Amino acid sequence: MMAVEPKVAILEAQQLTMRFGGLTAVNQVDFVLEKGSIASLIGPNGAGKTTFFNMLTGIYSPSAGRLWLYDRDITGLKPDELTKLGVARTFQNIRLFNNMTVLDNVLVGMHSKLKANLVGTLLRPPAVVQEEANARKKALYWLEYAGLAKSRTFELAKNLSYGEQRRLEIARALASEPQLLLLDEPTAGMNPKETGELTAFMQQIRSELQLTILLIEHDMKLVMGISDYITVLANGKKISEGTPNHVRQDPLVIEAYLGKE
Repeated sequence: MMAVEPKVAILEAQQLTMRFGGLTAVNQVDFVLEKGSIASLIGPNGAGKTTFFNMLTGIYSPSAGRLWLYDRDITGLKPDELTKLGVARTFQNIRLFNNMTVLDNVLVGMHSKLKANLVGTLLRPPAVVQEEANARKKALYWLEYAGLAKSRTFELAKNLSYGEQRRLEIARALASEPQLLLLDEPTAGMNPKETGELTAFMQQIRSELQLTILLIEHDMKLVMGISDYITVLANGKKISEGTPNHVRQDPLVIEAYLGKE
């Protein structure tokens, strides 16, 4: 018999809680994300999904609870510190540098991997020049990988179509060479064709780059089709989790979305 590889938790939240004054947006949520999986976080509007994401990525420091990346306590680390540790994300509302070129947007995403300091950037010794050339080459690779045409390389980001901007944001995230990619409503505003293409791209990222992906998404057809595992929040609390088939049939999930009869 072939040995079955043990499942490894890449990310773990223990009793994660976020309070804003008297409002508890996320309430004592336990969560485990297995390495190599595609998992989804779902729930009705106001469920606390984005707040939970913001704690995972360092935008918010939890009011209580702990957060672990493998066996490292990352509770309260800032976004740039988490990026260096291999955590990257995109946003529901696309956050590109609109007046910078497509190429420069990706180069910004590589900043955490570059060694040159301010003095090196100003004096430009051979090592810095070489590093910049290598970075540019890698940036072009990620643009091509994300399916952006070469003709768009020097276009301003604001001139891209909506779907292209989504792909650029993912290319920028991939350029930081993450282990974990968090996508906040990646197909929001997309038509069915664009959604299908991006779904296939997420599966490609997982299989080819061995990345773990966690996404917030409202498109239930996409969620049920792509996810290995689904966690459901409602009113800041976890009400269900499991396989798509389990979650689909859970009465608590049905009630949260449709209300009581």
